[in-house]
Amino acid sequence: MEKRKIIAVVGATGAQGGGLVLAILNDGSKEFEVRGITRDTTSAKAKELSKLGTQMVQADLDDKSSLVSAFKGAHGVYCVTNFWELMSPEKEMAQAKNMAEAAKEAGVQHVIWSTLEDTRKWIPLSDKRMPTLMDNYKVPHFDAKGASNSYFEKSGVPYTFLLTSFYWENFISFGMGPQKDKNGKLTIALPMGSKKLPGIAVDDIGKCAYGIFKGGKKYQGKTVGICGDQLTVKEMAAAFSSVFGTDIGYSDVPVETYRRLEFPGADDLGNMFQFNQEFETDFCKARDVKVAKELNPELMSFEAWLRKNKNRLEPSIRGEAATA
Repeated sequence: MEKRKIIAVVGATGAQGGGLVLAILNDGSKEFEVRGITRDTTSAKAKELSKLGTQMVQADLDDKSSLVSAFKGAHGVYCVTNFWELMSPEKEMAQAKNMAEAAKEAGVQHVIWSTLEDTRKWIPLSDKRMPTLMDNYKVPHFDAKGASNSYFEKSGVPYTFLLTSFYWENFISFGMGPQKDKNGKLTIALPMGSKKLPGIAVDDIGKCAYGIFKGGKKYQGKTVGICGDQLTVKEMAAAFSSVFGTDIGYSDVPVETYRRLEFPGADDLGNMFQFNQEFETDFCKARDVKVAKELNPELMSFEAWLRKNKNRLEPSIRGEAATA
C-alpha cells in the first residue's frame, strides 16, 4: 500500500488550521494524513485532535529550528499566523519568514500561505484619507500578511497564496453580532455602507485549503481567493431576520466612529472596513465563490451558515453574552 503523504498544519488548534485538520481526517480517500503543529501539545484541543487521529507536534513560530523539525517528512504545509494574538505586524512577518525558510529547509513540496492584501499598494502611507497606524501600516493585520508573500516567493518552495475573507464567526466571537441600539432595536453596526463584504465560514477555509493540496501543481505559484458569499451588511441583516424570525436592522457606522471604539484593534478594523468599501471592486473580484465551490463542494452560503450556527448565535440575539 502506498504511503500516505503528510500535511503539516500550523495552528492546528486554531480556526483555519482546525478546519483543515478535520477536512483531512474526514476524507474517505485517505490520500493524506495530518500532522498538527501547536505550541502546546498538552492543551485540551490538542488532546482532542490527537484522539481523532492527528499526530500532534510541538513547534514555535518564533523558533525556526523547531519548525524545520516539525515540517520534516511533510509533503505539504499550511502556514497561518494569528495577528490578534500578537498585535504586532513585525512579529507576524518574522513568523512568516521563519515558516517560509523552514519549509524550504525541510524539503516541503507544497506550502499554502494564508494571506491578505497589502493595502498600502492601494493606499500609500502618504495618503491622508486613512490614518497610518503603528508608524508603517494602513491595515496592519492585512499589510503584514501581504508583505510576507515575498518570503515564500524568495524561498523557492512551491507555494499557493490563499486569500481568505471576513469570518462569519466574527458575529459570534468578535462582538460583531446583532445588538440592541439606543431604541432597543436589534441591529448589526458596521461601517460598510452599501458595499458588499465577501465572507466565509472558517471551516470552509480549511476545506478549500485541502482542495488546493489535493489539486497539487494546478495551484502552485498562484493566488487563490475564496469566499462563501458576497453580501452587503444590509443583506446579512435580512438573512439574520429570516433565520431568527425577528427584525434585525443594519446601522452604518461612520469609519471615524468605528476607529474610536474602545477595544484593541478598533482602528485597524476601521481602516479595514474603509479599505473594503473604497476598493470593493478589487476586493470582491479577488475572491470567487465559484472557485471556492470547486475546491470545496460543501461550501456554505451565509444563510446556511446562520442556520447551522443558530444555537451559538441565539445568546446575542437574546441580549446575553455570546460564547465563542
